[in-house]
Amino acid sequence: MINITYADGVSEKKLLDELKARSGSVSKTVSETVNEILENVKENGDKAVREYTVKFDGKAPEKFEIDKSEIENALNICDSDFILSLRRAAENIRDFHQRQVQQSRFNTLENGSILGQRIRGLARVGVYVPGGTAAYPSSVLMNIIPAKIAGVKEIVMVTPPMKNGKANPDILAAAAIAGVDRVFLVGGAQAVAALAYGTESIPRVDKIVGPGNIYVATAKKLLFGTVDIDMVAGPSEILIIADGSAKPAFLAADFMSQAEHDVLASSILLTTSETLAKATVEELYKQLPALSRKEIIEKSLRDYGAIVVFKKLSDAIDYANQFAPEHLELCVENPMEYLGAVDNAGSVFLGNYSPEALGDYFAGPNHVLPTGGTARFFSPLSVDSFIKKMSFIYYTQDSLNDACDDIIRLANAEQLTAHANSIKVRR
Repeated sequence: MINITYADGVSEKKLLDELKARSGSVSKTVSETVNEILENVKENGDKAVREYTVKFDGKAPEKFEIDKSEIENALNICDSDFILSLRRAAENIRDFHQRQVQQSRFNTLENGSILGQRIRGLARVGVYVPGGTAAYPSSVLMNIIPAKIAGVKEIVMVTPPMKNGKANPDILAAAAIAGVDRVFLVGGAQAVAALAYGTESIPRVDKIVGPGNIYVATAKKLLFGTVDIDMVAGPSEILIIADGSAKPAFLAADFMSQAEHDVLASSILLTTSETLAKATVEELYKQLPALSRKEIIEKSLRDYGAIVVFKKLSDAIDYANQFAPEHLELCVENPMEYLGAVDNAGSVFLGNYSPEALGDYFAGPNHVLPTGGTARFFSPLSVDSFIKKMSFIYYTQDSLNDACDDIIRLANAEQLTAHANSIKVRR
């Protein structure tokens, strides 16, 4: 199922290159199909959206928008314990993100000038939520709650119908708890296009967030610039750094929790213990048969799983920083001691009792994370993802006069004489 690699300065570097290559570019066929959908929706609005919904989902609803009463009623028809768990998770997510809020500010200088920055939420945000075979209520909470805290004026959610033509009630319940404003029963690239361009029924938004299949992800990528997007998400990944104190059963379980997402998902273990590495492989074989998505897990581990044995923990951490994983687990003694050495990771899980699934569902930090090495320069979804900043400047006549010579000198150096003139005429 998975081989053990011994770090020798060459083997692990070759492995890193192979793993980084797993999320290749989107096929030309997918891009062409999505481009056609985008253009059709842009030109024909609801008519095009309805045609694609019939084509891909079998049936289009009589009206796209779901009544507010149906959204609220989902709280009554879903399992009560499930609703309670959603509410508890939402409380943790809300508490964590509330601490990210920034304040507008202004500074009055001694010369009488005023400089400042105004922060406000976006006007309207679209949230895409898968609703068929892959329905993730947790993603509803993770995308909507930070937007609400940021002060977004209107949050519009789109989600595809189930086979019975209705919305997934678990998704609607999560949307009600998170505080969604409007929900539309439409999915796929056509839903993303409708959010980006606006149709007769579906309002145009300023930003689109949320996970989806390759067609949804490609649509978001192609529409970036027309609207803002959260990120271009690739296959999921987990990298675990473990020493001899770690528990093989825990490592194997966390390995497979990520692998079950997708055959392209990547699970990697870096350890200083050969004994631990071998014991973890044994645990993989032991636990796999009882899991519902074992075929997906097995293929993911076979194609993109890896176990590397290093001589020093510091070398393993350096390797992890090069990979820049979406999820990083530090299953070592005194994990806080090593946190400062981690430069590149979407989210870090410290110790044997902080598994990645804790972050996916409940702890509070966002689970929308950069993938494919983009943790080198991207950050997790946050309140900051839903705000815009506007600076402002006020100068008095005297304070401008004091700055005149410097501004004119800089403008002339760039041969922008009209800029210089706009200062001269005020002298």
